Amino acid sequence: MKLIRLLVPAALALACAAPALAADAQPAPTAFPRANFDTTCSPCRDFDQFANGGWKRTAVIPPANSTWGAFAILGENNQTNVRGLLEAAAGKPNAKPGTPERMLGDYYAACMDSAEAERAGLKPVQPLLDAIAGMKSKSELASEVAWLHAHGLRGTLFAFGAEQDLRNSDRMIANVGQGGLSLPDRDYYLKTDPASRAMLAAYVDHVAKTLALAGADTASARASANAILAFETGLAKNCLTNVQRRDPAASYHFQPYDSLLAMTPSFDWSGYLKGRGRAPLDSLNIGHPMFVRGLEQLIAATPLADLQAYLRWKVLDDASPTLTEAFVQENFAFSSRMTGAKAMQPRWKRCLRAADGELGDQLGQLYVAKYFTPAARQRALTLVTNLEAALGDRLVVLDWMSEATKKAARVKLDAFAERIGYPDKWRTYENVTISRGSWYANRLSARTMESARNIGKIGKPVDRGEWRMTPPTVNAFYSPQFNSINFPAGILQPPFFDPSLDDAVNYGAIGAVIGHEMTHGFDDQGRQFDEAGNFRDWWTAADAEAYKARADRVAEQFSSYT
Repeated sequence: MKLIRLLVPAALALACAAPALAADAQPAPTAFPRANFDTTCSPCRDFDQFANGGWKRTAVIPPANSTWGAFAILGENNQTNVRGLLEAAAGKPNAKPGTPERMLGDYYAACMDSAEAERAGLKPVQPLLDAIAGMKSKSELASEVAWLHAHGLRGTLFAFGAEQDLRNSDRMIANVGQGGLSLPDRDYYLKTDPASRAMLAAYVDHVAKTLALAGADTASARASANAILAFETGLAKNCLTNVQRRDPAASYHFQPYDSLLAMTPSFDWSGYLKGRGRAPLDSLNIGHPMFVRGLEQLIAATPLADLQAYLRWKVLDDASPTLTEAFVQENFAFSSRMTGAKAMQPRWKRCLRAADGELGDQLGQLYVAKYFTPAARQRALTLVTNLEAALGDRLVVLDWMSEATKKAARVKLDAFAERIGYPDKWRTYENVTISRGSWYANRLSARTMESARNIGKIGKPVDRGEWRMTPPTVNAFYSPQFNSINFPAGILQPPFFDPSLDDAVNYGAIGAVIGHEMTHGFDDQGRQFDEAGNFRDWWTAADAEAYKARADRVAEQFSSYT
């Protein structure tokens, strides 16, 4: 189970509180634009209205976005910068093979070639579909799922991979857990209110239309879509809720490998591991035993044809953004219902996001060379260390926390690993094959390498220098198992951070982000991990109760809002 406390969900609420631009502006601001203020309102009466009232009067959510604010604006500016890097790389088809310029240029050029996608049709995914169609019995399910997982379709049937051991943060272990859903989480399948039922009906329509685009007749596509919904609903019934999963203990059950075999005797785990390039295991974490046990019963109760339909859908759902325009449009039609976006992002933005996802460290090298200097990195680190010192000062004066817990909290704070801008060691891509031909083939090659890299970690020491976010990303996160706070170069840009501006501006902008991530080390989940990143209770019982009591008051306050 990978625990990362991301900034963005909370950031959406903060977006209007940071310096903002008009919705159609492109240049990054150098200070606080006065037009964003509403000076008719006293800051002592309503500071949000004073600081952002002018901006809120004029801001418009662009049709391709579901939200808008400072984070989105920074993202737009950042994408423009990254686009320039990718287009420049694409303009160098003869760059040295294996270099970031060559790999990114070829990847981006292939992705942007919509005409080639139309000519290829289903050809890129046909081998996968043929393999699924050729299954003769359920005994082949394990090897087929292994092949899909090994080639990057990790959201099929269940989750399996290398994870940091919650109770021994220095080692990597195998982890199997819940997965296989196509909608965001279990509640989408199980809620019965009218809006939720309407969403499920739209989902079935979407699945049927996608299967029809792949050659199924209308009746069989509809029947398969209903069978897929029934199967995924069966998976959902055995999944933990998002709230339950916030408790690390709920997802930690380190057991002998034989325990997994006993839970799912009919699933060929030996064949699965062989398909993933792994020898049989001695032990592993069974993150969600209820899900694994339920999987055994669900597979037994599901006809082979329905399992094949499910696997076919997972391949097509994953591949749709890379295929013909008909698949792309159908994919967007359903996703827009989920997000509220009224227009599709232009192809260059979709290709940019894909390049960042598949070749992130290659892109990161080009990005930081142009947009994040060593001096900026040092300035950002100074802000972080100063804010850590301020949090340490606040720990001293807490009147509800005992000296024993304060001491342990300070040890944890002092052990924070600060990750600024980019990793000290870049990831390599020597086993990835990129050409200017098929976007899907390029993506499959990159994902296959990443899957093999992940599986290869099992049984090895943790690489504490590894990043889990690419340098151009506009986000930040805290990792409880690394006890690290992480700020990619992408978020260390105006209006959040500008090394040429006064400290007051930077503390007011990126300082809020830094403080936000630091507090994740002591939130309801982060506080359960110690300075080394181990899942361990370092609180006195009385202090834990006092913490919970204060947290409950915050929950009560928010629950009263309409």
